[in-house]
This record gives sequence, structure tokens and C-alpha cells, in this order.
Amino acid sequence: MKIEKIVKEISAILRLKDAKAIVVGGSVRDHFLKLTIKDYDIEVYGLKRVEELEDILKEYGSVNLVGKSFGVLKFRYDGEEYDFSFPRREKKTGVGHRGFDIYCDGFLSFKEASLRRDFTINAMGYDIEKDEFLDPYGAKRDMRDKTLRHIDSKTFIEDPLRVYRAVQFCARFQYRLASETFELCLSMVEQGMLDELPKERVYEEFKKLLLKSSKPSIGFELMRKLGIVKRYYPEFDAIIDVPQSKKWHPEGDVWVHTLMSVDMMVALKTGEDKRDLKMMLGVLCHDFGKATHTQIQPDRISAIGHERAGVKPTERFLYRLTNEHDFIKSILLLVEYHMSPSNYFRNGAKASAIRRLSTKVNIEELVTIARADFLGRMTEASLSGNYEAGDWLLRKAKELDVYTKPLKPLLQGRDLIALGYEPSKKFKEMLKSVYLNQIEGNISTKEEAIEHINSLEKLSST
Repeated sequence: MKIEKIVKEISAILRLKDAKAIVVGGSVRDHFLKLTIKDYDIEVYGLKRVEELEDILKEYGSVNLVGKSFGVLKFRYDGEEYDFSFPRREKKTGVGHRGFDIYCDGFLSFKEASLRRDFTINAMGYDIEKDEFLDPYGAKRDMRDKTLRHIDSKTFIEDPLRVYRAVQFCARFQYRLASETFELCLSMVEQGMLDELPKERVYEEFKKLLLKSSKPSIGFELMRKLGIVKRYYPEFDAIIDVPQSKKWHPEGDVWVHTLMSVDMMVALKTGEDKRDLKMMLGVLCHDFGKATHTQIQPDRISAIGHERAGVKPTERFLYRLTNEHDFIKSILLLVEYHMSPSNYFRNGAKASAIRRLSTKVNIEELVTIARADFLGRMTEASLSGNYEAGDWLLRKAKELDVYTKPLKPLLQGRDLIALGYEPSKKFKEMLKSVYLNQIEGNISTKEEAIEHINSLEKLSST
């Protein structure tokens, strides 16, 4: 296992003190999964007091003591941060993730210390000096079988967030949930144990599910099977079994289409987490409105107006995850206008309509959402992998210089002042008139904008 040089140096010093450093947690798991290791967590065994470890680390770099009471020291060296900690036991004493008493004990065995962890794959260790992997709970076997299995039922239920962690791990690694772990999680959901979770913690697991999974659908389908969808997310539950026209959606109901679209969105991500999260959530919510606006007739199934109808349920769902108002608003707009690329292409939308659209939503992001929606189905056109409508709108948006943002106003308030106008309430109306004419294509230069202002003044004075 690749270990940073500074960690090896500290490990060698610990050995001289009859102590040892063991790399633990996700970094060991990711080593076996052949993933890039981003964070190193090191547990130190054989010392009596955390202060002994603190003194050693201070010889090499800076130490942040914010987690010292929990036996955790954040060590910073050459721009990188490492978590050094004491092995510990945890005892549930109250509700929530802070309702634990923590007992540090440098002389615990690795197996005892690992008992507090959630899944076998997160309970491996790597003894640096012995160059030896430690696997007290059969993680290698589970990884070989692509199975996610909890370690201990008593400790697992102490933090209900672990149910969401099970969901996102299964999706990220495309593992199946062990039958005994599935039954335990199902029981936790049925007993309402997840009720105590603050939305901030749940949101973090949603982020990992959407941003780190190659097939987020695995996680959402597992949420459905565990009863999480039915109990906590009525917006998702409402689209399950809602039929669609076989002409446009031969793949199945709205739930099936939504999961296919979310999986398609994975390939369209940009690498910018916040932006990708916005679009992933947009795709996830884009058809919520079909729950109320699907009409079933003998010869056809339609969902006219579902775009706008989906805004309110999307808003309710997102506010249960986060209070980021501007972020939520940007997603609501993507939901409301997600049909526009196809509609505009079909109707041969004029330049003015595309310019107006750019004032409401980022066209590049909107087309990405619409592309995932279009490709997330089983029609012949979708299976071709080409989204002609989206490509057309992007070309038009580039030609009109509204690809990622609306037209820049030709005039601003300072320009009116420079023309000799006194600041007044009329400024807003004058500038709005110029901008609307820009959008319609009636004005394209600053000179034309000034001429328009002057004509407005002449009209108002007559």
C-alpha cells in the first residue's frame, strides 16, 4: 500500500516507543478498490496518552487540536492533512450523532477498536511497519463477493445515518447489501430511527450518492426497497407506477425513467461538484409533476403541464435536504424549463425566444438536463445517443451569445447619467425598454440603444 513518506517517518518513531501506526478506514478500502486515496487516517496503538502522540507530531508539522477530546489530532505537513487518532470505544448515551460517550484506549486490540465501524469494508487496517493488512471481519471476502455487510448489529443501529451510508456505498461500488444488513436497515426504517437525523447529515450522503456513483439508480432503488422512499420522500413515491406513453417511454413508468435519466447524467458531469450536483438534482426531480398531471385516455397517455407542476414538489423535497435558497431556486428553474429544448427545436423557436429563455435559466445546463432526460429512455432515437434538439439549441445559443448567460445590457444607469438624465424612478423603465428591444432583436448597438432612449423621451414630452 502506498504510504506518504512523512507517515512512514512518524511510524518509525512510534516503533522506537513500542507503539505502532495502523492506516485505517476508507484509505485501505480504496486501496483494494484501486481508487485514488485522498485521505489517510492513522490509528496509533501502544501509547498511554494522546499528549504523547501530540508531542511527536509537533516535531514534524502543525497539529490542530480541535478533535483532541475525541482522541483525534489533525496533523498538517507540506500542505497535506492527516488524521492521527487513538483507538476508542463509543457508547450511545443520547439522540443524534453527538449523543455518544467516547473512551480512548491506546491498548485496545485492532479488532476491538474496529468494532465501532459500520461495514466490514471500512474495518480493515494496514500495519505500516509490518507491511501487513489486518482484516478482522472478513472484508476481503465481502469485497470479492461485492457485498456490503455490517459488523455488529448493536453498534450499527446507534447511528441511523448508516442506513444512508449503506445506500450510497452500494451505489458507488455496485455492491449488493448482505441479507442480514438489509433486514437490519429495513427494521431501522420501520421503527422510525431515521427520524432523528438532521437534514445536513442526510444531504451529505445524497451528495456522495449523486456525485460519486457510476449508477446512482442502485442507491435509489435500494431506498425504495428499504422503505425510505415511502416513509421520507413522498415526491419519489408518487411517481412510482405512474404510466407513460409507450411511444415516448417504452422503458416503463416515471420512476424507471427517472432512474435511467439520473444514470445518464453521470456521463454528462463537468467535474465541478456544485454545478454537477445542481444538474443531478434537477434530473432527479424533473418529472415530479407527472404524479399529478398524467392523463390516461383510451388512445394515449400525456402529462401536459408537468414541468411547471413539478416545481412545488421539487421545492418541498429540496428544502428537506438543505436551506441553500439560491441553489434551490436554480434547480427549480431547470425543472420548470426542462422541456424547452425539445419544444423550441420542434417549433423552430425564434432568436428572441431563445434570448428570453437565457434570462430565466442557464441554457448550457438546461440542455444537459434535457439531454439526460432524452437519453434516459428506450426509444430508438434515444438509444442512438444523439439529442438533436439539444445540439440545435446550443448552436443557436452560441450564435446569439447566450450560451451560459443572458445578453449583456447595452445601457446601464451610468450611461443614462452620462447622457444628461437625472437619476429617477424612470431609469428602471427606460433600461427595461432598451433591454426588451435587445431581446427582440430590434436593438443591437449602443448607438441604437441611445437613439431608443431619446425617442422615449420625445414621446413622454409630447
